[in-house]
Amino acid sequence: MEILGGPMFCVAGAGESHGPGVTTIVFGCPAGLAVSRDQIQHYLNRRRPGGSRHGTPRNEKDRVALLSGVYQENYSELLAGPAISMDGGDVKSSTESYESGFATGEPIAAIVLSTSKKSEDYSQFSGPTGEVRPGHTDLVKFCKSQGFIDIRGGGRSSYRSTISDVIGGSIARMCLKANFGTVILSSICQVGPIKSALSLASHLDATFGNRTDIEPSELTQIEEQIDATEIQTLDSNFAAEATELIKRTRMEGDSLGAAIEVVAVNVPALVGEPLYQSLKLRLMGSLGGLHAVRSCEVGAGCEVISRRGSENNDSIRNDGYQSNRHGGMLGGVTTGMPLVCRVGFKPTSTIAVPQASVRKNMEEIDFKLKKGRHDPCVGVRAGVTLESRMAIELLNAVLVHGGNRIDKDNFRLEP
Repeated sequence: MEILGGPMFCVAGAGESHGPGVTTIVFGCPAGLAVSRDQIQHYLNRRRPGGSRHGTPRNEKDRVALLSGVYQENYSELLAGPAISMDGGDVKSSTESYESGFATGEPIAAIVLSTSKKSEDYSQFSGPTGEVRPGHTDLVKFCKSQGFIDIRGGGRSSYRSTISDVIGGSIARMCLKANFGTVILSSICQVGPIKSALSLASHLDATFGNRTDIEPSELTQIEEQIDATEIQTLDSNFAAEATELIKRTRMEGDSLGAAIEVVAVNVPALVGEPLYQSLKLRLMGSLGGLHAVRSCEVGAGCEVISRRGSENNDSIRNDGYQSNRHGGMLGGVTTGMPLVCRVGFKPTSTIAVPQASVRKNMEEIDFKLKKGRHDPCVGVRAGVTLESRMAIELLNAVLVHGGNRIDKDNFRLEP
């Protein structure tokens, strides 16, 4: 079963790259949370194809419509979302969708339509003699499904399926920010061989020290600095060099890998169960399980290998941890320090450079891509999805932790 997060807060998604749309159901949102479609749309705009000139040329508006799980008694505000219509020949029907309201505790459903499709571009991969792209899921998904697979745009293996991640993550972010002031940021820190001279985690540490109560407004300048660059990074000099490399690589028909730092600040302490359901396990699985990801490091990551314990341990005083090499978790439980992860993406699999491959019947061929629209560097659009997955796992851990704190006042029928 495809469920992201859980068991207390989770997201289910459905929809292929070139299908009619992507549907999402979010379970476990606490009742009373103010939910705004505009806030969800803000994050979808960062994810959408066509939102960056360094990503895929496919241009989708990705306008979200909320269908359930929110309510307010001002119907003009509740029902101000995009209209949804169906034309079934002689029968035409149309209805409003939700714009804003309060979560009722029921599942929140949403839909995003797909309107910019060129399905004929994928006939090259159709049927048992269809060609296989090296590095892509074409062969394994074809065999796993016994041939019953949607080959258009990669089907569910397309990055388009992360629409559901971002919708669910947007709602999780609203809840975390409303209750704890939690803000989640990301910054691209490497593209191909080019590395940024600035680390997001180090910059936050230098700016705020070991504070765990940063006002969200204090982070506005950092957010604006990241948004001002072409590829969502803290380092403008790195951005200029990386974008030139992406342009050259696109013209050569090839692709690039990337690394992204994702950091959550104002993290509630003591959430995350030990061992088999630790937050570290959940985060590494969720972030590491995203399309094209090949590595996920926590805190100082692989750098700790060459250190001694005396160099790596974070000193503690009565005002808390003095540094954050542990990345905000010890024993899989949060310390209140920022959650810090670094995620590595492989180069996009679909490229125009000729390669040795096979057809799905294992006949060997010299593969050459005929048509298609693809990201030369998938990391350009991936930051918001990593932020979303971190938010989903963190909110789920918060709700699990809260479930262990019984208050008899929550079990009374009368007000």
